[in-house]
Amino acid sequence: MIEFVGWHMPVWFTSIIEEHLAVRNAVGIFDVTHMGRMLITGKDSLNFLQYVTTNNVEKLRVKRLHYTLICNPSGGIKDDAMLLRLEEEKYLLVCNASNREKIYNWLKEHSKKFNVKVEDVSDQVPMLALQGPLAEKTLQKLVETNLSKLRHWRITTAKISDLDIVITRSGYTGEDGFEITLWKVPLNKPQKAIEVYNKIIEAGKEFGIKDCGLGARDTLRLEAGLPLYGNDIDENITPLEAKLDWVVKFEKGEFIGKEALLKQSEKGVEKIRIGIKMIGRGIPRPHYNLYIGEDKIGILTSGTYSPLLKIGIGMGYVKTEYSQPETEIEVDIRGKRVKAKIVEWPFYDPTKYGRRRKIEGK
Repeated sequence: MIEFVGWHMPVWFTSIIEEHLAVRNAVGIFDVTHMGRMLITGKDSLNFLQYVTTNNVEKLRVKRLHYTLICNPSGGIKDDAMLLRLEEEKYLLVCNASNREKIYNWLKEHSKKFNVKVEDVSDQVPMLALQGPLAEKTLQKLVETNLSKLRHWRITTAKISDLDIVITRSGYTGEDGFEITLWKVPLNKPQKAIEVYNKIIEAGKEFGIKDCGLGARDTLRLEAGLPLYGNDIDENITPLEAKLDWVVKFEKGEFIGKEALLKQSEKGVEKIRIGIKMIGRGIPRPHYNLYIGEDKIGILTSGTYSPLLKIGIGMGYVKTEYSQPETEIEVDIRGKRVKAKIVEWPFYDPTKYGRRRKIEGK
């Protein structure tokens, strides 16, 4: 257990590798109640969210969600978030735990020009993530809703133990799975949430479900090539540098950071986010320098041992001219240069792992 932005959080229960492989091959459950959750309501909620986020909220239908970014005026990433459209004028924005206060204050400040209400409901709505290829079979045992009909980036509602829950087919592991929000369960009276958690554990026992901690959450998202706020993205990195330009919709109208990002788009980026796989022996870690010959070409922002691939993998930034996949580079691991190569993500074979895997008979 560690202290993590004011929460007492498990790094692992049995082992990071065991939990990681359970999610890749079967099913695992994470308590993600530490994430920030902002409820945005009112007749200007659509226009407000168009202004403070980069993705196109106009195209987000009711009962759908999308990944988005919140930028500062110079185009730097204040946070990455999931935005759920629960009703016509009711949205839930899920942000990173470390940015909860910052994002709430940012939204409140910019909401003054709009007819909207912004509420931090994080302490009223616990949240769980059920991830892995057997997540659907596990959760289906507990809800009447036909989950096989729930596509990715879609929202449905259900009940477990007479408790209203919101289910999204989403997650941050690269795998199929669900994020489950429990309404009106204050954190100082968590019994109902604990009951739901235990019921999911019971339902998943036959599939080998594992309780999962922060360690597996980190290795899973890295294998999938997903950035972590504070490591791989922050207010000094833009979406274009982070290769997250797919959630920046310039055509939608005015939004915070648009002008700066348009200028950068026209000029081109000088550095860009890449993935690396080790060729030589060694585990890459954040802040390790990357070289080609004597030229320092970049730096790692994340790095770990991949439990699935059984090699070292990493993520970082290099000068754009060196970013081509299969480019051989060297990582400075504690003063020793070790061979690696730049690769596309996900790091695993997406036909065998991840939510797009090919399943026999389908």
